[in-house]
Amino acid sequence: MNNILKNTIGLAILAVLTMGMASCSLEEDTTAISTQDKFFRNRAECQSVVNGCYIPLKSIYRYEYFLAIECVSDVMWCESSTLDASADISPVKPRFGTTVWEQGYLGVQRCNFAVAGIEKCENLSDEDRNALLCEAKTLRAFYYWHLTSFFGNVPFYLYDVTNTEVLLKVALLPRMDAKESRSQLIADLKSVADLVPQIKTSDDRNNRFGAAAAWMMIAELAAWNQDWEEVISAVSKLESIYGDLNQYPISDIPFRYKNTPESIIEIQHAYEEGGLEYTSNVACVTTPKRKDNTDIYDGVQIKELGAEATVWQSARPTFNMCIGLTSKKSKDERTKINLAWEYTNPETQEVLGFANVSGRPWLGPKFWCPGMRQSKDSNNYKVFRYANALLLKAEAYCELNELGLSKEYLDMTRTRANMDPYTLRTQARLRSEIRNERARELYGEFQRKFDLVRWGIWYDAVRDYSDYVTLVDRIQPCHEYYPIPDLQVVYSKYNLDNKEYARYGM
Repeated sequence: MNNILKNTIGLAILAVLTMGMASCSLEEDTTAISTQDKFFRNRAECQSVVNGCYIPLKSIYRYEYFLAIECVSDVMWCESSTLDASADISPVKPRFGTTVWEQGYLGVQRCNFAVAGIEKCENLSDEDRNALLCEAKTLRAFYYWHLTSFFGNVPFYLYDVTNTEVLLKVALLPRMDAKESRSQLIADLKSVADLVPQIKTSDDRNNRFGAAAAWMMIAELAAWNQDWEEVISAVSKLESIYGDLNQYPISDIPFRYKNTPESIIEIQHAYEEGGLEYTSNVACVTTPKRKDNTDIYDGVQIKELGAEATVWQSARPTFNMCIGLTSKKSKDERTKINLAWEYTNPETQEVLGFANVSGRPWLGPKFWCPGMRQSKDSNNYKVFRYANALLLKAEAYCELNELGLSKEYLDMTRTRANMDPYTLRTQARLRSEIRNERARELYGEFQRKFDLVRWGIWYDAVRDYSDYVTLVDRIQPCHEYYPIPDLQVVYSKYNLDNKEYARYGM
């Protein structure tokens, strides 16, 4: 399938040897690990392997991914020289698709290796085995969620690569129907999700992927499959864990506030000068432009952001977002964190206007990284929050024509944001409002293109609402999914293909 797959066994070993880079903080004694058949002798060694499963996420959640998912949508755009932002992609120019493919399958391989070893380990209690399996299987589902959302139908396998025969089999796998892949992942997650402590992710001291993350992944995969009863069931499990949404303040939503109680999945980052460094760079494209060698951002002094931040071409909201779905005068409390029309000095409370926001604001403090050094964005990226799950349940009830229940769940996020309850009219209008509400609530949380593709409206939505002329002129319907890089097609001996792109001469 690719060079990554050809080195599967070696990479599985690397998953353990490089565990110190993982996005979790458990301290392990790994001195006894030496060869592959000795990786799973006790809980500490099993956990070390699972830690390695987090590592590929740091290569996926970068500014290029943000551009590809949020800025090629109806609510945000970026005139970036990174060409993912203008859909200048094809099988021979896969852009960030190469990274998502390679790191996504590296994550799958590591998870498969972990699951197989944990299942065979004889020195685990049932409690520890279930917890480790839940974590590894949820991570595996998370990687496949990325792959199927990004590429559509992709090769799918849940077994460990143990010898050359299996390796060759995997290398030649064709695309598999994504709906069937997701169905298998849902069944796999349901086999373990009820067997572990039903607690919030933030209640785990290391913020690991536990029951909450598993139920969230089930809900998300089921929504893609339009299995609305499964969505409702999974979100109900999350409701029993998280309770009333109103206990989680909107002020906790910005990325700078890490592992807040509402979060289900966050991508973990940390930065200490001269010490631990695991950062990314999304804030480089979500911050107002900075005057060189100063803490002046588009004419306004913002001391909290400092004078060392690297700011590239900044993403901006579409008019559809900043005028249509919300506005400067909106009473929606999310507007002031999603968008920055102005800046309030926290010391003097003076309201200062930016120089270049005539009709269009900057992205808001939700995405800014205080004290950022160069391009080292140490914020955590919030991928799935409880509000997301509740809106999926609103969507599920709407599609089942249970409009009263759908409105009830829609209003949970609206009223928390100080908006009026929704006035119910028709199913079509309710469906549209749920989609608009997901834009407001989940703005910039690595969701929007996936939602539009899932609803079957991505191409038309971008053509109708993006303000980036280069993007609008370039996109074709095939761009709803990234192409599989041509090199991977060759490695598969052409068992893989890009037929949709071929239809458009690419």
